Amino acid sequence: MSSVLWPARLELRASPSRRMAYLSPLLALVLTLLFGALLFLALGKNPLTGLQVFLLEPLKSRAAISELLLKTTPLVLCALGLSVCYRANVWNIGAEGQLIAGGLAAGSTILFFDNGSSVLSGAAVLVLASLAGIVGGALWAGITALLRDRFNANEILVSLMLTYIAQLLLMYMVNGPLKDPHGMNFPQSRVFSAEFLLPRLFSGSRLHIGFAVMLAATAVMSVFMFRSFAGYRLTVGGLAPLAARYAGFSSRRALWTSLLISGGFAGIAGAFEVAGPIGQVLPSISPGYGFAAIIVAFIGRLNPVGAIFGGLVMSLFYLGGEMAQSRLGLPSAITGLFQGMLLFLLLACDTLINYRLRRTPRMPGIS
Repeated sequence: MSSVLWPARLELRASPSRRMAYLSPLLALVLTLLFGALLFLALGKNPLTGLQVFLLEPLKSRAAISELLLKTTPLVLCALGLSVCYRANVWNIGAEGQLIAGGLAAGSTILFFDNGSSVLSGAAVLVLASLAGIVGGALWAGITALLRDRFNANEILVSLMLTYIAQLLLMYMVNGPLKDPHGMNFPQSRVFSAEFLLPRLFSGSRLHIGFAVMLAATAVMSVFMFRSFAGYRLTVGGLAPLAARYAGFSSRRALWTSLLISGGFAGIAGAFEVAGPIGQVLPSISPGYGFAAIIVAFIGRLNPVGAIFGGLVMSLFYLGGEMAQSRLGLPSAITGLFQGMLLFLLLACDTLINYRLRRTPRMPGIS
C-alpha cells in the first residue's frame, strides 16, 4: 500500500559528498532567492525590482554596510554558543531568552552606576555590564541545564518556554523597577549617558566595538572547538555518546558546559544591544536575533567562521525586509518568510546530501 501512496523512498547514501556538504548553504541561498522572486511576482511586484531592493539596497553605501555589520554582531555571537550546543547534541532553542536576560542584566548594571555620582569610569562600567550580560545569559541557560540534569526535562521545550518568561520579566522591569520616572509613562528605562555607551568604531556610524569583540570571539571559539581537548570532548559526546561514556567523558559535564557557554554568548549579545544601538532598556531588546541565530549556526555548518557568513546573510534579510516594507509596501512578515524559506531549503539540501530518492517497485497486481 505504501508503494502506491508514495512510489519513492529515502535511502541512506554510502558516502555523502563532503564538497556538497559545504556547498549546501550556497545552494539553499540560491534556491531561496529563486523562490523569493516567485513570491514577489505573486504579490504583484516586479521580481527583479524586488530582489534589487531586498539584496542590493542594503549594500549601496558605507552607512548601509555598517548597519549590516551591526546586525551581524548579535547574530554571530548567539550562533557561536549555539554551535557548541548542537555539536554536543544539546538542543538549545532559547538563545532569544538568554539574550534578553543578558541585556536586562547589563542594562540594570549600567543604570545602577549611571547616577551622576559614580566613582567608576565609563569603560569600567561597560566591562561590568558585559560581564553581567554574560552571567545573566549563562544563568538563564543554567535553568535549562538544571531541569534537564535533575528531572530529564526536554531542553528544547524548557529553553523555548523560558524565552517567553524572559520577555515577561523584561516587561515587568520596564514597567516597574527600571521605569523612567520622567519618561511620560512609557515602558522604558532612562537613556544611558554617553560615557556608558559602547565606543563607535567609525565616526558617523553606529557600528560599535562589539563587532571587534565578535571577531575575536570567533577566533577563540575556532581554537576551542577544533584545537582543544575540551572541544573534542564535547563533539565526541554529541556524535557518539556511548563511545564518550566508554572513554570516561561526562555527558552531564557536556550538558552544563555547552549550555553555559551558549547562554554566555547570547547574554553578551544582549548586553551589546542594550549598551550599543539601543542605549536604554526597552520592552523589545531583540527583533528575534536568538531565533535567527539557529539558522545562522546551521548555515555556517556549526563552524565559528562559517557563522560569520550566515550572520551576514541573515542581517541582509533583516535590512532587506525593512527596505521592502518602505520601498515596496510589503508586510513586515517578508523577513521571516525569507528566513523560513532558507531554513527549510537548507534542511532539504542536507537531507538529499545524506539520502537519495530510490524508486519503490510497485507490488504485483496493484495498478
